[in-house]
Amino acid sequence: MIYGYARVSTTEQETTLQLDALQRSGVEKILQEKRSSVGQRPKLMGLLESLEPGDMVKVYKIDRLARSLMDLLSILDRIQKVGASFQSLTEPVDTSTSAGRMMTHMLGAFAEFERGIIRERSIAGQTAAMMRGVHCGRPRSVSPDDEEEIVRLWKSNQYTMDSLAVIFNVHPSSVKRSIYRVLKPGHSSLR
Repeated sequence: MIYGYARVSTTEQETTLQLDALQRSGVEKILQEKRSSVGQRPKLMGLLESLEPGDMVKVYKIDRLARSLMDLLSILDRIQKVGASFQSLTEPVDTSTSAGRMMTHMLGAFAEFERGIIRERSIAGQTAAMMRGVHCGRPRSVSPDDEEEIVRLWKSNQYTMDSLAVIFNVHPSSVKRSIYRVLKPGHSSLR
C-alpha cells in the first residue's frame, strides 16, 4: 500500500497542493490533518501503527511530517522497523533507494551534532547563571519558614511524611527533601 500524509498547521489553511501532488505520485490512501505538529497527530500515529512490510509513506515536504530533525528520524526509524519505506516528493529523501538511505544517515549525523551543540550551550548557560548566583530549576514548593516547621514537627515523632504533606499541601517528596536538607544534607535525593 502507498500511503500519503498531508498536514497543515491551522484549520484556515488548505491541503489542496499537497493532496494534488500526492495523488499524482500514485498514492492509494491519503490521511490528512489540520493541526500543529507540536501537539498530538492522531492520523499520523494511526498511519504508523497500520504500516506493514512493503508499504510506502509519501509526503509533499518533510516539514509536513515532522516537527524537528529528531522527530523525523524517530518517525523514519518506526517506518523502517516495520519494513516499509518513506519518500518526500520535494526533497531527496527516499528510503527505498541507496541514495535516500545515505541521506537519512547524513540527517542522523547532523541531528547528533545538533544535540551535542545544544547540550554544550545549555550546560554553559547554566554554569554562567549559577556563577552569577541564579537558582537553576524550579522554585522550591516549600518556603524556608514552612521547611523549618516541617523539620520541627518531624522531630517530634508525632507526624509521618505523608501527614506533613497533607498539612502543608505539598507532595510527600517535598517534605522528604525538606527534612533531609537538615538531617541528611549529603543524601542522594537532594542532588
